[in-house]
Amino acid sequence: MSITLDQARIIAEASLAKGRELRLKPLSVIILDPRLSVVACSSEEGVSQMRWRIAQGKANAALQLGMGGRALMARAEQQTYFIQSMNGLAGGEFVPVPGGVLIRDANGNLLGAVGISGDTSDNDEAAALAGIAAAGLIAEAG
Repeated sequence: MSITLDQARIIAEASLAKGRELRLKPLSVIILDPRLSVVACSSEEGVSQMRWRIAQGKANAALQLGMGGRALMARAEQQTYFIQSMNGLAGGEFVPVPGGVLIRDANGNLLGAVGISGDTSDNDEAAALAGIAAAGLIAEAG
């Protein structure tokens, strides 16, 4: 199973809309399927250059270890060397903080992950959760 392009577009648009509603800094949002392939990616005007890569790193981390960014951050605080090792194995594209959220269907099947970057990690996560809810899917942040 995998997230569809239509679902990914809804998540991206709703996440950015939530960011505007909350008056967040400009955001980048990326949705990956379970194979780590990009399904959708959007960045707002004024977002800094690295934000799409940070967003991708958040989604990558969630998918590669099977847990949301909030849970990954807690694990990083407890097992720093383990998370550093995983980042090395992932080629340095592993960002274990809130804003990386797994996407599941109603049956619990993993469809992909969303990563958002641009504001604080907590605010990035709030935008991701809103986007996933707008698509009628289940978020797993941690």
